[in-house]
Amino acid sequence: MSSLAIVLALVFSPLAALSAYFITYAEYRKHFPEDLKRARKLSLQFALTTMAFFMVMIILAFLVIDKLLPK
Repeated sequence: MSSLAIVLALVFSPLAALSAYFITYAEYRKHFPEDLKRARKLSLQFALTTMAFFMVMIILAFLVIDKLLPK
């Protein structure tokens, strides 16, 4: 079951990060039209944080489910 958690984390975390990047970049571009480099940097930081968060949450969810389900 842990291999499934790793596969799901590796597939869905980057997708979540990519979505977060595009959404935050579009918003930051509106708020910082004169400094697109800053908007890209902030969006990338947010995307990396989102990716790490989703990886940890998926793996923790599988660990909790694995402990709670009878074998």
